[in-house]
Amino acid sequence: MLPAVRSALRTVLSSRARWMTDPVSKPPPPPPPPSPSPAASMVSRDYDDYLYYPNAEQPSLFWRAATHQTLLAVSALTRAFLYGLNKTEVHGLPRFLDLLKSRSDYKTRRKGLLTVSNHISVMDDPLIWGVIPLSFAAVHGYMNHRWSFGSHDICFQNAPLSHFFTMGQVLPTHRSAHSPYGGLFQATMTEGVRLFSQISSENAALCPFSSPQRSRQHTHPEPSWPRDCVDPFSDVAPSPAYLSQPNDVRWYHAPSRYASNAYSWVHIFPEGMIHQAEDQTMRYFKWGVARLILEPLEAPDVVPMFIEGTDQVMHESRTFPRFLPRIGKNITVTFGKELDVEEMFGDLRKRWRELVDKDARASGHSHWDELMLGVVPETLKTHPEAVELRKECTRRVRNAVLDVRRSRGLPDEDPKSGVAETWLREGPKREGRMDDGSWVKDV
Repeated sequence: MLPAVRSALRTVLSSRARWMTDPVSKPPPPPPPPSPSPAASMVSRDYDDYLYYPNAEQPSLFWRAATHQTLLAVSALTRAFLYGLNKTEVHGLPRFLDLLKSRSDYKTRRKGLLTVSNHISVMDDPLIWGVIPLSFAAVHGYMNHRWSFGSHDICFQNAPLSHFFTMGQVLPTHRSAHSPYGGLFQATMTEGVRLFSQISSENAALCPFSSPQRSRQHTHPEPSWPRDCVDPFSDVAPSPAYLSQPNDVRWYHAPSRYASNAYSWVHIFPEGMIHQAEDQTMRYFKWGVARLILEPLEAPDVVPMFIEGTDQVMHESRTFPRFLPRIGKNITVTFGKELDVEEMFGDLRKRWRELVDKDARASGHSHWDELMLGVVPETLKTHPEAVELRKECTRRVRNAVLDVRRSRGLPDEDPKSGVAETWLREGPKREGRMDDGSWVKDV
């Protein structure tokens, strides 16, 4: 970063810190720009309502211990269920464990990890991670476990659930069918993109979802535990947090503000809902997965997966007692080979970078500002070329998952199944038994 920009950041941070710790005072006026550098002018002119906040090296010992113990407890329960009450088969696990082991030390990681799979049961996550040996998870899973996306209106509907899922490394995600704040460019997607990037405790982070303009709509202007899902003993104040939407009832832990979460592991179900079909076909994939591949400065490693049998554990047609999972089922989890991301996505990532640089130049800047990582300019949200890049990237990811499905001896599906327009035939009905005999659950 240029010295002038670094000096400006320090000035902004110190003035903001005084304001945040003194609620009766008014925020000081922003300092004049020290130089007409492109990055500084972009931030001051186009993003006045954004704030810089300091990053931290890692969460407090309390937070790290609570998170690790939560994940271990869930892993123990799911593993006991998989191997004690069902018959479970795993393929490709040794190769996947070697990959996880190589990422154990966050200081030596240089790439993120994205796992992608089909979605056939409400218990897919965390059930599928029960195949990882508990001893391995205890040693190599410390600060090296997966992050995932959970429905805000289900997983975060009250304080106890919110704290539990936050400790389980689940990010609050709004579904467009249930919230006006859902979609491709919501706050949690910014967190997801940044988790695949380098995070330094020496630098400040530009936090568009923690700004005063956003928090004025919030009943609690500053995050505070236990009311909010934040680290109560954070090394920086206020505790790294963000609002998943302007009117949210609580602040949520912002993992992308900690250096220990650099190049993290994120799992995603791109179908965005449960799809249970006798022939094990998949719905079309949504474009959020494309953002996680196209936008990070370093492309994450991508491992496709395929799940079978968990639909029988919690089938959507089950009767009383619906809340109890069924036992004695055959469950299979297959880990595909790590993809060659440069060969598969390199051309798309190059075109995306050219597109954002072109957009920056059109706004009077020499290049795209890395401080805005994870925040898509309005002009690129619906730009035809950007849309085509997301569609093509998503198609390639789905094909990779289909390859794993094919390795299980399942027949090829109708190519039209991967096209969103095909599923318009379902009409407005979003859940239950569909005309093709499949069962769908929007979670």
